[in-house]
Amino acid sequence: MRTSYDVVIVGGGHNGLVAAAYLGRAGLSVLVVEQNPRLGGAAVSERIFHGVDARLSRYSYLVSLLPQQIVRDLGLRFATRRRRISSYTPVGAGGLLVDTGDAGRTRDSFRTLTGSDAEYEAWQRFYRRTGRLAQRVFPTLLRPLPSRAELERLVDDPAVWAAVFEQPLGAAVEAEFADDTVRGVVLTDALIGTFTHAHDPALRQNRCFLYHVIGGGTGDWDVPIGGMGALTDALADAARAAGAELITGRTVEAVHAGARTAEVGFTGGTVAARHVLVNAAPYRLAQLLGNPAPPKPEGAQLKVNMLLRRLPRLRDSVDPRDAFAGTFHIAEGYGELERAYREAAAGRLPTTPPSEIYCHTLTDPSILGPEPAAAGLHTLTLFGLHTPASLFEGDPAGTKAALLDSTLAALDSVLAEPIRDCLATDADGRPCLEAVTPPELEQEIGLPGGHIFHGDLSFPYRLDDDPEPAARWGVSTGHPTVFLCGAGTVRGGGVSGVGGHNAAMAVLESR
Repeated sequence: MRTSYDVVIVGGGHNGLVAAAYLGRAGLSVLVVEQNPRLGGAAVSERIFHGVDARLSRYSYLVSLLPQQIVRDLGLRFATRRRRISSYTPVGAGGLLVDTGDAGRTRDSFRTLTGSDAEYEAWQRFYRRTGRLAQRVFPTLLRPLPSRAELERLVDDPAVWAAVFEQPLGAAVEAEFADDTVRGVVLTDALIGTFTHAHDPALRQNRCFLYHVIGGGTGDWDVPIGGMGALTDALADAARAAGAELITGRTVEAVHAGARTAEVGFTGGTVAARHVLVNAAPYRLAQLLGNPAPPKPEGAQLKVNMLLRRLPRLRDSVDPRDAFAGTFHIAEGYGELERAYREAAAGRLPTTPPSEIYCHTLTDPSILGPEPAAAGLHTLTLFGLHTPASLFEGDPAGTKAALLDSTLAALDSVLAEPIRDCLATDADGRPCLEAVTPPELEQEIGLPGGHIFHGDLSFPYRLDDDPEPAARWGVSTGHPTVFLCGAGTVRGGGVSGVGGHNAAMAVLESR
């Protein structure tokens, strides 16, 4: 390891690796410093259950925001596969099935649920307009930030602009749709990883919704072939091939930002650099710089990984292979989401925790080894909403156990058999089930407060005319030699590589 580099990157998550690959390919000397024993941050695959050859996407699990331009630019051997079933929401003796490959089947499902075609037609209108929004906004993510006025002109739809960028999203959802179930399915895209509600005047829900519907210019959420770790592995290979040095097991303890150079102090040494890119939350960056920390972010999700002997039977007649292939909504009606939010905001666990599930192996069985595949095993990934980190203060283990029990009970309420009866067992005879709370996300992968986006998301435009490259690319920290490069950048959040790409572009423009 050298004593100085052109660029030192703090954090070997996927954004840090994207930046390293771009900068290395541009001829710069690059060092990536990762505190964990393995690269990837939240974008990893692991054999979670002892003695079982199944590589689950442990934290992040679907891909929508990763631009194909990054895949092409870096020559990544990585692909995703589309899920034909977008979602299924069980309701009473039936449910709402959204099949992207069969419009007639989807229409029939809406008609059975609501008694007419009105909600289906509203659904089609609504998502045609968000689709047009996606086509116009998504390509801007890898360009310098537009101004608010420039982006509004590009969107060129006053009604959509008002609904997404100016007014609480709940107003548009309630104006467009009448059915509680349909409203809830739409609103969930505004709540994944964001503790808020439909009428939040701060528009946190709007920002979350925007990033959930623009991915790839379509809004599709696709399955990473080989699991999320396949992306990390491909990025690490690309970074090494570009000449970047990648070291693990070293905790960065301080960043000293000068006007022309910076220093990074970590376990076992100090290195200098012309630029430091920080693939960590702004909250953590403030600590590294020795500045007063901003308010700590607060994540609000429960992640449950399961390995099943077989898919569970449903109370209704829908084939489980359809129901779990897309996003399976549990207790996510519009009213249920509001009640759960209010309970959690008042400091109580939701009585009926809302969550959603999908089965990776129905779309991509390659994450299973030969024995689990031959035995017909399947994975289930559950993402629970409205469980802020503050709820776990005082008794984190007891709160986690109570939350897991109530979350699985909500799932069991729509199944014909308890989900625990379908769980596979590991080599020690223990059920293959792992749950991770926000405090555990902070402890395991360094997300402050367990916030999966490093903090509240931002709209993808700029509010000033600062000509500096870091400001133009949305990666500024206020220091000319230190840039953000992770989810905390403007346009950060999710598995996208956008923060890493844009930080790299800012460095190259600053040379």
